[in-house]
Amino acid sequence: MTSERLEVQRSIAADAATIFRLLCDPQGHVAIDSSGMLQAATGAPVRAVGDSFVVHMDREALNDYPMGRYDVTVTISAFVPDREIAWTILGEIRPPIGHVYGYTLAPVDDGTLVTSYYDWSSIDPTWKQAGIFPVISEGALRATLGILARTLSRGGSD
Repeated sequence: MTSERLEVQRSIAADAATIFRLLCDPQGHVAIDSSGMLQAATGAPVRAVGDSFVVHMDREALNDYPMGRYDVTVTISAFVPDREIAWTILGEIRPPIGHVYGYTLAPVDDGTLVTSYYDWSSIDPTWKQAGIFPVISEGALRATLGILARTLSRGGSD
């Protein structure tokens, strides 16, 4: 792990296909978000690199920048069924930031090892110089994995 990438892991008692299905669903992103920023989503489940959906955000949850409510477009940048999904975000800020969020899935005894990552190593130089990354903490990534596990244990993947 570099200083420009966060990664956390958790074993989840669900098969990779079930987890992947939730991660492909825009509503799934909202359901497992630990930051409180994701308020709602619009769009169909993604099926390939280049697919996208819109997430309705509220920055007040972080209380860091006075952006209020805004929308971002999530565009899939990696898509390997039941193994990996990653995306970039395009919002109101220009130039586009270029950070990547993603998950990898690997089978383990009693479920799937889920790795959540947040990578800002290739962001636009404007944002590197601003020194504002990471926006989401390692603790928030870990909490999202906890919410993912809880959601799946309640049957929330259907």
